Amino acid sequence: MKVIHKYRLSQADAHYGGNLVDGAKALALFGDVATELLIRHDGDEGLFRAYDSVDFLAPLYAGDIIEIEGEITHVGNTSRKMRFVCRKIVQTRLDVSESAAEVLETPITTTTATGTCIVPKEKQRIAHE
Repeated sequence: MKVIHKYRLSQADAHYGGNLVDGAKALALFGDVATELLIRHDGDEGLFRAYDSVDFLAPLYAGDIIEIEGEITHVGNTSRKMRFVCRKIVQTRLDVSESAAEVLETPITTTTATGTCIVPKEKQRIAHE
């Protein structure tokens, strides 16, 4: 099962000079995607247990549009292993003008992660074979 969300990073997301967005923003969005995956899979929001790996590969800036992809890769008794990817699909072009942007022909992978979520047995509302 896979889920994809798109999100425009706003000026409020900028955390550092030069409109740089904190890498934690991608992790928060991974959490939102994980919640949707768990609801679709188990009928419950579950809990994010831990990240196994996180790699920050390229910067994000206010004004960029990103695509967050999440996928359940393994289902245990109560655990759900997942993988996440954040890709920049539109980037700002402040070198052109304050409002210039461009759609990227090839999206830029900015962040990847794997992690484990837990849905207690008594909260799993969707039966799986």
